[in-house]
Amino acid sequence: MPQTLVVKIGTSCLTQPTTGQLALSTIAALVETLSYLRQQGFPVVLVSSGAVGVGCARLHLKERPRKMALKQAVAAVGQGRLMRVYDDLFTSLQQPIAQVLLTRRDLIERSSYVNAYNTFQELLELGVIPIVNENDTVAVEELKFGDNDTLSARVASLIEADWLFLLTDVDRLYSADPRAVPNAEPITVVKAEQLAKLQVTAGSSGSQWGTGGMVTKLAAARIATSAGVRTVITQGRDPQNINKILQGEKLGTQFEPQPRTDKARKRWIAHGLIAKGKLYLDEGAVAAICQGGKSLLAAGIIQVEGHFQPDEAVQLCDRQGVEIALGLANYSSTEIEKIQGHHSEKIPDLLGYAGAETVVHRDNLVIQYCPL
Repeated sequence: MPQTLVVKIGTSCLTQPTTGQLALSTIAALVETLSYLRQQGFPVVLVSSGAVGVGCARLHLKERPRKMALKQAVAAVGQGRLMRVYDDLFTSLQQPIAQVLLTRRDLIERSSYVNAYNTFQELLELGVIPIVNENDTVAVEELKFGDNDTLSARVASLIEADWLFLLTDVDRLYSADPRAVPNAEPITVVKAEQLAKLQVTAGSSGSQWGTGGMVTKLAAARIATSAGVRTVITQGRDPQNINKILQGEKLGTQFEPQPRTDKARKRWIAHGLIAKGKLYLDEGAVAAICQGGKSLLAAGIIQVEGHFQPDEAVQLCDRQGVEIALGLANYSSTEIEKIQGHHSEKIPDLLGYAGAETVVHRDNLVIQYCPL
């Protein structure tokens, strides 16, 4: 079975850093590499930044807009231009492409999540390379991915990819920003247990046209590896590195994946949803969830934070606020405040009606980190 690849390229690689104009030689090399990989049988998805940057150049703007409405308008101008360039280059190599624009809402709603998965699968079976970007024109702030590193990690999780390549303006991860600290140590491999503890001075984005930086790439690596996707940070100006890495060369920084869950619903909970609140748990509840694979009962809850409704996602945290799991609540925040600390048989008396015995059932719960 051929391995599925998600490749993300950032604005700093797609455009010239001083002018914001497209770096056509880099884009051409990327198109050639991805077309070759597709011909070799690899299903490929490209997550491409650059719409806002290209729109800025087209409209002769001197800096990236900060106002949401203006940024959305500029993205609408740039997205068409960017896809035109991709389509011309891919067509010259007889490689069909498709445009896929996503918002966070598309992954939060279960039916939309499933539809997105099915659409990607059909496109890949047809031999098409989907080109993905956030639908900046309609996305609202609270439902934005925020950056395309995060978007690419969510897409990799959604389609159950084997690899996520984050193409950036440095050749790998370093202990500090190599542009500012010449003796920064290169990091070649990051094991799953090391990622949460990784200490690096993650710089801001390398270009005024971009929104990412090493912070967002580490966050994306955490999302992707927790979904079982091997993640690589490597130099975006040399897209041929992707094929070399697949052939075993030690380029860039590789983040080893965690074991993948086979349950699609749990992947959706872990990587599609946005938490609307937090539940703080006592030590017994943390142990029951982490070690015993149990559901969360009201008796183990010591504090409720945020406002949410039944069936919305909540973070389950220990006393110190460290997130241990994410799950779907059976009760609203107001209801949980009434029943927290009490045994399940007391729920009908406390609420005035019979409800679920569990606050979060184990089938709707995904463990993120076990402190025990």
